[in-house]
Amino acid sequence: MLDNGFIPDVPPQVTAEVAAAVESNGAIAAGVRDLRDLPWSSIDNDSSRDLDQAEVAEQLPDGTVRVRIAIADVDATVPKGSATDQFAAANSTSVYTGIVTYPMLPDRLSTDLTSLGQNDDRASVVIEFVVASDGSIASHDVYMARVSNHAKLSYNNVGAWLDGGAILPASASPAIQDQLHLQDRVAQILRAVRARNGALDLETIEAESVVHPDNSVDIELVQKTRASRLIEDFMIAANVAMARFLDEHNSPTIRRIVRSPERWNRIVALAAKLGSTLPEQPDSLALSAFLIARCNADPDHFADLSLAVVKLIGPGEYAAHQPGETDIGHFGLATNDYTHSTAPNRRFADLVTQRLLKAALAGKPSPYTRDELVAIAAHCTEREDAARKVERQVRKSAAAVSMSHRVGDSFDAIVTGVNPNGTFVRLIHPPVEGRVLSGGANLDVGDKVRVRLLSTDPRRGFIDFSAEDSNGRARGVA
Repeated sequence: MLDNGFIPDVPPQVTAEVAAAVESNGAIAAGVRDLRDLPWSSIDNDSSRDLDQAEVAEQLPDGTVRVRIAIADVDATVPKGSATDQFAAANSTSVYTGIVTYPMLPDRLSTDLTSLGQNDDRASVVIEFVVASDGSIASHDVYMARVSNHAKLSYNNVGAWLDGGAILPASASPAIQDQLHLQDRVAQILRAVRARNGALDLETIEAESVVHPDNSVDIELVQKTRASRLIEDFMIAANVAMARFLDEHNSPTIRRIVRSPERWNRIVALAAKLGSTLPEQPDSLALSAFLIARCNADPDHFADLSLAVVKLIGPGEYAAHQPGETDIGHFGLATNDYTHSTAPNRRFADLVTQRLLKAALAGKPSPYTRDELVAIAAHCTEREDAARKVERQVRKSAAAVSMSHRVGDSFDAIVTGVNPNGTFVRLIHPPVEGRVLSGGANLDVGDKVRVRLLSTDPRRGFIDFSAEDSNGRARGVA
């Protein structure tokens, strides 16, 4: 954390400030809606306590569905310019190493006072959108409300339940179970519309470091479920609604953007290898159609293709946006209106968006100048990149520990990166990454290759391979 410019320990002035913080459960303020009786529920990781959002849906008489997403009102407890705010701004993101979590906000806030915990009465921002039967958004609105989360649920449990293979906890009342079925149906409609518009449905493999009770270390896959896709679909729709609402109120925003891929030619080449043709210029709709076709044709290897495409498109970034400016857009989501607003406990950009919203609702000027938003966007992007480095380093060290007894073994792998520092691969199984020390010439992102494990260095997180030919010999050796 220190090597990557983070402040891992909470400063004393922040500790004192947080100790004195309170979250009012008193009377509903003027202009704030009381929505505590609605059957709200949250779906997150099994171990999560920093609950940023809860959801509820309502079938309307005309056949449309009103979806409400409640977002924790972090700004109410973390004022702009406070010591806690400055600490959050410096780190800009929570860092999840799999071994230790370094929250952007101290635990008393992120897992208690500003968390939408089960049965807690909490201040929130509600993003509301009405979904028509064809998946279009008939209307949207954003407002302040008090809510109560009636059921804290998990991705794995809800996903298995939706698939017919699990029982929900007692907190999931019949009303909430009806909710989940309705939410799942609407989420699938929203996803289908995004796909038709050119949004990319990629199946990336995520891995996390796991330390077992006996201190053994493993790298385990994070499996996507029907429930995690539901939340992903709702959060995308909510973030688009927030961006458009702020635009309508002539407010600046911090956009979340993904630029057109600089290495589009390599994506075109990968498609050509698989017998498909993509246009010469970046085209998300054509790429989406290609990916859907490949997923249907070869589902077993779709995650490998997805990984290559993700690496070639490149990471997202934050960008300040002023009313009337041309929007760079989000290539992966095929939209020009996208912000981050649904995770203010763990992303500083979302907290800034919350403050911009409150100013817009009150008819007040932006609490941030244009230059401040430009600087915040750049800093949040840089900190996000740094967080990935920390998480990747810990995961690599854990992987080096778990692979130390397999030196000399050979594995199937996919090339994930080629740069001046070398050629990098990810094994198909187990899902660990490392560098190719020999035989990597002429390899490029997306290539499949057989590699032999040469050595591991857990302290530095190094896993080194040599690339082999089909006969098990080092590539390039006659």
